[in-house]
Amino acid sequence: MQARLEQRSFLFLLLIVTALFLYLMQPFFGAIFWACAIAIIFFPAQRYFTRLWGERPNLTALGTLGFCLTIVILPTLFVAASFVFEGVNLYQQIQAGEIDPRAFMDRIGETVPFVGTALESFGVDIESLRERAVNAVMEGGQFFAQSALNIGQNTARFFIHFGVMLYLAFFLLRDGGYLRELIGQAVPLSREREQLLLGKFAEVTRATIKGNVVIAAIQGLLGGFIFWALSLPAAVLWGVVMGVLSLIPAVGAGLIWVPAAIYLFAIGNWIQSIVLVLFGTVVIGLIDNLLRPVLVGRDTKLPDYMVLLSTLGGLILFGINGFVIGPLIAALFTAFWGIFIRDFKHPEDQEAEGR
Repeated sequence: MQARLEQRSFLFLLLIVTALFLYLMQPFFGAIFWACAIAIIFFPAQRYFTRLWGERPNLTALGTLGFCLTIVILPTLFVAASFVFEGVNLYQQIQAGEIDPRAFMDRIGETVPFVGTALESFGVDIESLRERAVNAVMEGGQFFAQSALNIGQNTARFFIHFGVMLYLAFFLLRDGGYLRELIGQAVPLSREREQLLLGKFAEVTRATIKGNVVIAAIQGLLGGFIFWALSLPAAVLWGVVMGVLSLIPAVGAGLIWVPAAIYLFAIGNWIQSIVLVLFGTVVIGLIDNLLRPVLVGRDTKLPDYMVLLSTLGGLILFGINGFVIGPLIAALFTAFWGIFIRDFKHPEDQEAEGR
């Protein structure tokens, strides 16, 4: 009786201490998450450096981290800096009145007056609709521009989290094998189940990040290119926004280029509008339809609808990190239920299988 009470008390205190520790780490959740992601994604590179340089953990971890910085992190920082610059510039233009959405709306009314006539015939208040559209454009432009401005103003906080991420990623790369064994000993699961779940965690994390990031980078690059080719303003800004939105399956970058095409058509630039529609549908849309099932759905072994719902749910609950966390939770959900169905069947079902 005393031993059981002592065990329960210890487990209770263990839960409290663990909860307090997780709460303490909560401000650095994003940095910790991406450090783990770097260690998982670049494990093959670390294995290559180990074969090249031998068993020298510090050197191979530094080499892997340097490789990651060169091909992923530094280009991402360059694009982010360009995004902030263009976002701040757009915000200043809106504040100074250099960009006037009312002038755009007036030009649309002059170019396609039959639209206004048709709407009036259905009893639509054109002036009210115009004001709402202007307010929506103003608020949307200010939102994106203010977001970029906030990123620029939070530079110190960003570099603190960036430093924590790199520091932790080094130790995860160096001591990853030991930490994995330690986690395996702490989790009360059989060796087979532990290997299955850890393997699923690594597989989904690697597939989701690589697949979504590659798709986002390609679509953002193509979107920014077509905006630049058509002489649309803030091409880098809208390219980055399209890249981020492309993390949402099915809709993604279309949330930006479709309104831009409608605007070009409305002001009379029909050729540019048609070019943008064709490019967005055939090139940008094809990238999403072809690559996402191959890079994300196939490797995670999740149906397309579950990838979509888990990505959207993750983005809503966890912000930008949710595009990985959502599918990861969904994959672990299917893995746990797969283990349950396999290992905890009713005895009569197991007997029927044995016959």
